[in-house]
Amino acid sequence: MKKKSIITLCFVVLIALVLNVVAFYGLNIAGIKYGGMFNTDANVFGGIKKGIDLAGGSVLTFQANTANPSDEDMATVETIFQTRLNAAGYTEARISKGEGGKITVEIPEVTDTDEAKNLLGSVAKLTFTDADGNVVLEGSDIKDADYQYGQVNSASASEPYVSVQFNADAKQKFADATAAAASAGDGKNYISIMLDDQIVSSPRVSEKIDSDSCIISGSFTVESAKMLANQIKSGQLPFELTVISTQTVGAELGDKALDNSILAAAIGILLVMLFMIIMYRIPGLIADISLLIYVGLIGLAMGLFRINLSLPGIAGIVLSIGMAVDADCIIFERVKEEMRAGKTIKASVDAGFNKAFSAILDANVTTIISCVVLYISGIGTVIGFATTLGIGVILSMFTAIVITKFLLKQLVGIGIKNRSLFCSQKKAVEGGAN
Repeated sequence: MKKKSIITLCFVVLIALVLNVVAFYGLNIAGIKYGGMFNTDANVFGGIKKGIDLAGGSVLTFQANTANPSDEDMATVETIFQTRLNAAGYTEARISKGEGGKITVEIPEVTDTDEAKNLLGSVAKLTFTDADGNVVLEGSDIKDADYQYGQVNSASASEPYVSVQFNADAKQKFADATAAAASAGDGKNYISIMLDDQIVSSPRVSEKIDSDSCIISGSFTVESAKMLANQIKSGQLPFELTVISTQTVGAELGDKALDNSILAAAIGILLVMLFMIIMYRIPGLIADISLLIYVGLIGLAMGLFRINLSLPGIAGIVLSIGMAVDADCIIFERVKEEMRAGKTIKASVDAGFNKAFSAILDANVTTIISCVVLYISGIGTVIGFATTLGIGVILSMFTAIVITKFLLKQLVGIGIKNRSLFCSQKKAVEGGAN
């Protein structure tokens, strides 16, 4: 048992080191290529997306040329902008709506503001095309599109779907197009909905639709159905927009902040590790191993999921490092209390985890709830902070509750009997051997 526990501890330390190397420096073995958290090669998978404060770019503010635009119209404008940005490859761009019909777009790595205005300023092009690419309906033929939830037919269960209404002139055109599509046979029996020459949806057609409306159903979620309805409605801007402000943001400050934050994080990790060893001795060393695993996991998560990292996001990571050992401190204090009550090391470890679990869970769940609230606020910089902090809290719970507990049990399995390695002998009450 003792030999097995020692081998297991050494193996976990090796895993922690390898995990950090892969997370930050990447992996290229047996055809598997991962660029690491800071990968900048577009041809290699992995790497964070830099926000505008780290990569530089353009910031444009548009003003609606209408009095008191509705929230629905502003959502349509936002959808048009997002579709165009995604099609152009700027998936990390941020869009935020302001009061009075203002909407601000931040586009990283685009320093030509005229290019940015041309990208967003023109009217979006909506078309319905058949399998041969022939245009059967255009955006001007669409009267409205709405998200609905209910039964598509009497034999189906309730589901999200999109209802599309046509103008009077479009009814016959759509009837002719659906009749042709339904008789085309498998492989060509569909009508594609395209926005800016990008396919939004390609619903199958089983029969002629002779109506001033149609239903688009499928494997929709509530959010995807709402998004499709907005995309269909965004065939043209609901009103003209005027660019009232343009700004080119350089990345020099962001680059320095990134380097300084990495250095601060490294120093912070070393200080936290030293503190844990001084305060908690052998358990503190176990916490340091868990912290290394935590750092590797958060680096891997940031790179694999291509998190959009901005300066507030970096602040969230640095903050989560200190929180990563917070749960360990609660656990170790409970273990020390049990040992001072005269229990064996093994019994103290088991009781410490059991008594600390509820406090750890409550503290972290409340933090996660706060992160969710901040995330749904929709403010770009706040979203970045909430995302990185939320990921950090979830991973810290995992390392404290799972990894630290596993490692402590392996440590107990070695058969350490010296209680002073766990807490001060002056305060400890002598207990039996474990």
